[in-house]
Amino acid sequence: MIDGLRRLLGNASLLAALAGCKAARPTVTPMETLHDAASCTSRAPALLVMLPGAYSRPADFRAQGFVSAVRSRGLAADIVIADAHLGYFTDHSVIRRIREDMVLADRQAGHRKIWLIGISLGGLAALGYAARHGEEIDGVVAIAPYPGSREVLREIAASGGPGRWRAQPHGTGDDLEREVWGWLADGMTRPDRAPAVYLGYGRDDRFAEGHRMIAGTLPADRSSPVPGGHDWGPWLAAWEAWLDRGLLPRQCNEQPESHE
Repeated sequence: MIDGLRRLLGNASLLAALAGCKAARPTVTPMETLHDAASCTSRAPALLVMLPGAYSRPADFRAQGFVSAVRSRGLAADIVIADAHLGYFTDHSVIRRIREDMVLADRQAGHRKIWLIGISLGGLAALGYAARHGEEIDGVVAIAPYPGSREVLREIAASGGPGRWRAQPHGTGDDLEREVWGWLADGMTRPDRAPAVYLGYGRDDRFAEGHRMIAGTLPADRSSPVPGGHDWGPWLAAWEAWLDRGLLPRQCNEQPESHE
């Protein structure tokens, strides 16, 4: 996956600049988070766990309008923004930390519906959580998710698509990438464990080919391509389009809608 991330970032000079910005930060337990509570007197009925891209910071979700998009619509959802940076992927602890530090704790605290919202590498983490612990969450919004290394995508394309690739033995590689694709290729055939998955991405995103492959594993109405590339503008447009589906509650005492 790290080789794939190098390709994601582009050229060597950009990698060098990012390395100077402490690209691979140390991990901590519990994972650090930012919180933004709805205007409810107790826990809001829904919780949104936001997962950033490889080199984004939690504050970027606020600066780029993701939090204000929720608040301007008057939605009764608490927000937790996780500092799920690249270090948690390199030490393979990202899913465990999201689960132990956020999902299980917040479910016990009273949130009735929990959605994971992931951008780029955070989208891969959200899908990975759904693949491993889908029964613990209610949905995933994967926005321009990192679709995996070129090796994995070439294998899938050469096999004739995710379904045929899943039926064939394949080589070694990053477990999370292959686990996610295997789960998607199976068509999420265990409905008791399958949360709703929604996909948004820019039509000109450098990973759009992989995104279209993901879309092919989902119900037709779960994918929302928007104009643009791999950047915050299209990501925000995809996020706002999902919010306008009306799946989140507006009242603090309202039962969140089913995703069916």
